[in-house]
Amino acid sequence: MRSPAPARQVRGRVVLAVGLPGSGKSTWFARRGLHPLSTDLLRLLLDDENGQSQQSHVFGALYGLLRRRLAIGRRLTWVDATNLEPSQRRNFLQMAQEMGYCADAVYFDVPLEVCLERNAARNRCVPLEVMRDFARRLRPPDYSEGYRKIFLVQPNGTLRRLGKK
Repeated sequence: MRSPAPARQVRGRVVLAVGLPGSGKSTWFARRGLHPLSTDLLRLLLDDENGQSQQSHVFGALYGLLRRRLAIGRRLTWVDATNLEPSQRRNFLQMAQEMGYCADAVYFDVPLEVCLERNAARNRCVPLEVMRDFARRLRPPDYSEGYRKIFLVQPNGTLRRLGKK
C-alpha cells in the first residue's frame, strides 16, 4: 500500500481584489498601506490612466510582475484589478498554485449605484455603458475556483470572512 504524498508546503499567498470600478479597491489598499500590483498603475505607465488600448500589454506586465514576485519568494502579493469573472481570475490562481502559493480573494460587494456615484466623482471616470456591462459580468469569487479564503468588504469598509458552503 502506498503512503499518501507529503503535503506541499505553501510558500505564501496571492490575494486578488474583485470588484467594480468605484467599489473602493484601491482606496482600501491605500488606507492599509498596502502596495498591490495594479492594473491602474500599469495602465498609467504603459498607455495612459484612462486608456484601454493596451490591455494585453497591461495584463502581460501584471502576470510578469506576479511571476517574478513569486519566483523570488515574496510571501504576500496583492493584485488590484476588477477581476470580474472566474475566467479573468483563473490565470492568477493557476500561477499561484504552480509556484506553490495559495490564493485568497477580497470581494468588494458594493451596489452598482454606489460605484456609479463614486465613479462620477473620480478624475478617471469609466463610461456609464462600460460600468453597466461590468456589473452584468461581475461574478463573486467562489471557493470552487480554488481559493483558500474569501473575504467580503462591504460599502462601509467592514471586512468579514466568507465561510465555505
